Amino acid sequence: MEEPVIEFHLNDRSGTSPYQQLVQQVRHALRLGLLKEGDRLPTVKEVARQVAVNPNTVLKAYRELEHEGLVAARPGVGTFVTRTLADASLAAHGPLQKDLRRWLAKARLAGLDEESIEALFMTTFRTAAGEDIA
Repeated sequence: MEEPVIEFHLNDRSGTSPYQQLVQQVRHALRLGLLKEGDRLPTVKEVARQVAVNPNTVLKAYRELEHEGLVAARPGVGTFVTRTLADASLAAHGPLQKDLRRWLAKARLAGLDEESIEALFMTTFRTAAGEDIA
């Protein structure tokens, strides 16, 4: 049996439901090229045990991903990625990630904790997105 290529993590303070967090994590992994067509997702039991949620929560997430055409369940074998969300911008990720790591290091040096960093980033992101629309 091939080793799953994604590890899930849940954030109780995110305000996002556990099943939706699982869906987002798969979408992010598909967008970043971390998951590719043919990769097997962990079993429902593995994920439920790993993140301590009811198996029905994981099943709901996998069903939504299947409904979106991103994965397909093969009974008795597993759930497999059927398409990716990565695009031509993937090549730009490396340099941008390096810049972002530098920014994160500066934020930590300035004394910001994880929650403050996230709040600052999301506020700036939303403000910038709003300016792009106007």
